[in-house]
Amino acid sequence: MILGTLILGVAIGTMIDHSVSAARSAASASTPAPISVPSPTKLSSHFSTVAQKVEKAVVNISTETIVTRQSPPRRQFRNDPFQDFFERFFGPDMPRRRRRTQSLGSGFVVDAKGYILTNAHVVENADTITVKFHSGEEYEARVVGKDTKTDLAVIRVEAEEKLTAARLGDSDGMRQGDWVLAVGSPFGLEQTVTAGIISATGRKNMGDATPWQHFLQTDAAINRGNSGGPLVNMAGEVIGVNTAILTQPTFGGIGGNLGIGFALPSNLATNIYNQLIEHGKVKRGAIGIKMQAQVTSRTLKALGAADGKGVIVEKPDPPDGPAAKAGLEQGDVIVEVDGNKINDTYDMHRVLSTVAPGTTITLKYIRDGRLRTTQLTAMDREDLPSIARGGAPEEEEPSESVRLGISPQNLTPRLAKQFELSEEEGGVYVMRVEPDSIADEAGIEAHDLIMEINKTPTRTVDDVRELTSELKSGMNLLFLVKRWDRGAGEIITLFLTGTVP
Repeated sequence: MILGTLILGVAIGTMIDHSVSAARSAASASTPAPISVPSPTKLSSHFSTVAQKVEKAVVNISTETIVTRQSPPRRQFRNDPFQDFFERFFGPDMPRRRRRTQSLGSGFVVDAKGYILTNAHVVENADTITVKFHSGEEYEARVVGKDTKTDLAVIRVEAEEKLTAARLGDSDGMRQGDWVLAVGSPFGLEQTVTAGIISATGRKNMGDATPWQHFLQTDAAINRGNSGGPLVNMAGEVIGVNTAILTQPTFGGIGGNLGIGFALPSNLATNIYNQLIEHGKVKRGAIGIKMQAQVTSRTLKALGAADGKGVIVEKPDPPDGPAAKAGLEQGDVIVEVDGNKINDTYDMHRVLSTVAPGTTITLKYIRDGRLRTTQLTAMDREDLPSIARGGAPEEEEPSESVRLGISPQNLTPRLAKQFELSEEEGGVYVMRVEPDSIADEAGIEAHDLIMEINKTPTRTVDDVRELTSELKSGMNLLFLVKRWDRGAGEIITLFLTGTVP
């Protein structure tokens, strides 16, 4: 009996233990794990390590410019007894005043031989350039070369001490959200370090920025004086050159940081630096086309680009240039250059800016809905023709309106001359555009010259009437027009699209 009781007790105890273990396992599976807060000390220490890697390569740049201005004209009085005195000693004009202007910026050493990269606007028109290093040593610098299109410049010092060069990184590898540090001399405060992240990559079309510029955007604090300083990644590599900020006037009318700064990518800066070192200037390739600036995705789709991306060839220019020799024509849509996808004119400029003149490149373009491929040899952009144009086309008496919502006029000898056409080529001149009409919705403006509708030539007003008489609701229209561009000072060609209501 005792033995039986013991065996029964062991069995029951085992069953209870298994039950408790199972209950604990179930409870463990459903109970959330505690959240651990990362130590700020670890991140702070890493920032310090990165800053120490780059600080010796960062410099403060101060410039001085002597500006000579003629004093404002004196008020002259009849029978002025001092008039002869002033003219005898100063000439008929008043003395010219000389004043000194100073500016501050940043830069960083890219070669231990004394080569420094900075912004072109930091050293623009400077009579003297003084570079101050982390050690406190100061040296006079000279400009090796500068490129205003990308706002980059290379200067050089003859330093006695051994210089530390910054290491350049791959800006194409940066992603939105990556940590970065900005180093420079904001408001003249040397060796200032600020931290932030990459807010965006590939920023373009930034107001006055040229099409050759595209930026890394960061929220790391950048202020006046940071220009030309490095933006570095967490490996201590320079991945950008701090160039501009989006700001508003604050106290004293001086703009301050709003958390939106822009840096030129290091890959672009490297290309510009190498050319400035070799040639003293930047040579950019060109394929010899005029690109349509104003374009919509709908127009691109109408020309055969299914995704609404690409660059429309306004015309090959010059007529004997690389594009013309390769067979490109007006209305072709370029979608790829040397394996680089072309979404817009900024992409086209960006890719061509890295192509040296004389290089053979491969283009893919769409014509009549078909993808085609051609090769051409890039020419030097400086060799592109620059043709001075006359004044804007003059108005003629309008004809009666047509269904498009325009007041059309046949091409006259005077208009043909102004548009650089022969009367045989024809075209329909637009005198007025009715608000909310088909033409207005398509973007046609007064003084445009309509050359084609749906790829059918419109040589006269009667041609337009005949074409528009067959329009049906919902039909898409593709217009080819010529326009006087006041900004460019020349006649441009545009493809525009509209829909019949």
